[in-house]
Formats: sequence, structure tokens, C-alpha cells
Amino acid sequence: MAAEIVPKSKKQVNLFYSLDCKDLAFNVASHSDHIILHNIKWRSFADGFPNIYIENAEELRGKHVAFLASFSSPAHVFEQLSVIYALPRLFVASFALVLPFFPTGSFERMEEEGDVATAFTLARMLSNIPISRGGPTSLVIYDIHALQERFYFSDEVLPLFETGIPLLKQRLSQLPDADNVVIAFPDDGAWKRFHKQFDNFSVVVCNKVREGDKRIVRIKEGDATGRHVVIVDDLVQSGGTLIECQKVLAAHGAAKVSAYVTHGVFPNQSWERFTHKNDGLENAFAYFWTTDSCPLTVKAIGNKAPFEILSLAGSIANALQI
Repeated sequence: MAAEIVPKSKKQVNLFYSLDCKDLAFNVASHSDHIILHNIKWRSFADGFPNIYIENAEELRGKHVAFLASFSSPAHVFEQLSVIYALPRLFVASFALVLPFFPTGSFERMEEEGDVATAFTLARMLSNIPISRGGPTSLVIYDIHALQERFYFSDEVLPLFETGIPLLKQRLSQLPDADNVVIAFPDDGAWKRFHKQFDNFSVVVCNKVREGDKRIVRIKEGDATGRHVVIVDDLVQSGGTLIECQKVLAAHGAAKVSAYVTHGVFPNQSWERFTHKNDGLENAFAYFWTTDSCPLTVKAIGNKAPFEILSLAGSIANALQI
């Protein structure tokens, strides 16, 4: 007689969060009855250094604990690390750190002697999180810039690399022209990073070539004619590459061009280049999808066309049960 398979019961997770992540944390909790939000008093001394208090710390003994972090602003990294190092020491059953955006990910290698690979530095800092009673910290990161960065972490943490691509694919399936969508990659790096997740889509690959002192974006392979082309990449900073790709795709007959990035960094309000009211880029992008991995960006671009936020909340809630 076959043994009866007993469904695995869900664990109750006590979720703390940084101030920037408050909205995302509440959204995560709304996706699961097994997530309980907890408060931290984020205060500062007169000299500006953190004065932090974890409420009801003794009640966390023997319980599963997680922290939702945002390192988008370097000024807030130290105070969050202070909490991240403290929570596992409270005799918790397990500890998970959710860092949706690993901000130094694009600085993962040295081009010449003297370059500092800050991705390695941040990985070393996170690798020193104290071990909880349940073992190493689970570290959840979305669409890290280069998958080989997993080897920057020591055995003291267990990196779990998730992706926002399923959210995009779900949204694409809802479009009225879903059958006419083509996925475009702005360079070979993006193609290598994501193409296996788009096996059922036609693909266009762009690349940059040097002409004199200029770097020109060209279509390397694929056909955009008459199609709704969606450019996919892991993150956007100034947006210059996306804009150049849009121009090339439109010139090659694309009916519409949209874009998706998991991490909308947009320093210096560079998102303004993409709004439909901007002269010269009027309606250049039909849609611009990004996630809520960078909370400051979410607040800045809310309800501004062509932007739409695809929330990671449900995915994070599921990751906390792994």
C-alpha cells in the first residue's frame, strides 16, 4: 500500500523591513496569511549614526524571521546591515534576507588594475551574516546582473536567485496583441541572461558596434517588421541604450516598442526621458514595465505613462516558504 503523502505545512514568517520597503512589505503580507509584519524603530543619534530598536525581540526566539531590504540608497545600507546582523543572533529558528535588487551587480569584474569590484565587496559583507539556529541565511535576490556572482558569496549564506520574468510573461499574455509580441535584447549579455526564458517567442538581438568615436546600436539578428517588440534587460540606469534600441527597432518597421527591466534604477530622475510628454520621445514606448525592487523609483514613476509596476510581492511571499 502506497504511503500517504502529507502536504507540507507552511511556516509562519516574521517579516521585518526597511523604511523604503514598507509598501512592498505590506503587499507581501497581503499575499499570505503566514507572514506577520514587525516594526523596527529607525532612529538616529545627534551625530547621524543609527539608533535602532527591534521591538519584541525576545518573542522571536524559535521563530522564522526574515528582513526585506533595499540597498538602492547607499546612505541606508549601514543601518540595515546592523539589523541584518542582529536578527539571527536572537535565537531565531531561521533567517532569510530578501534583497530584491543587488545594487553593485554591474560592477562585478576588473577591467584594469585599480578597478574595485564592489559586487564582491557587498557579497563579502552579506556573507558575514551570523548563522542562525537553523543554519546559514537564505539570501533572496532577483535578476542579479551576472549569474557568476553567486560564487562571490561564502558558504555562510545560501543565495536564492529569483527572476521577475514570469511577471512580464503574464502581463504580455494579457495584451490585445499578445500573438504579435517579439522579445528584443539590447546586447549579447541580455540575450545570454534571459533568452532561455523566452523559448516560445520570436527574438531580436541588438548589439553595439563602434564607428569612429561613436558606438552605434544595430540589429544583429531577427525581424521587427510589423511586430510589437518588447526590449528585455535586467536593469536600467540612464536609459540611453534602451532609447537607441527603440530608434533602431522603429526604423526597421516595428509597429510598437515597449520595454521591461526588473530593476528601474533611474538615477537623477532619468525616468523622465521615457514619459510620453517628453519632446522627441512622444509615445516612443507603448509600455515600460518594471518591478518594485527599487522602491524610490516606484514612488517617482507612479501613474506616469508609459510606466507600469509589476509587483514582486507574490513571488517574495512564495520564496519565504522555501
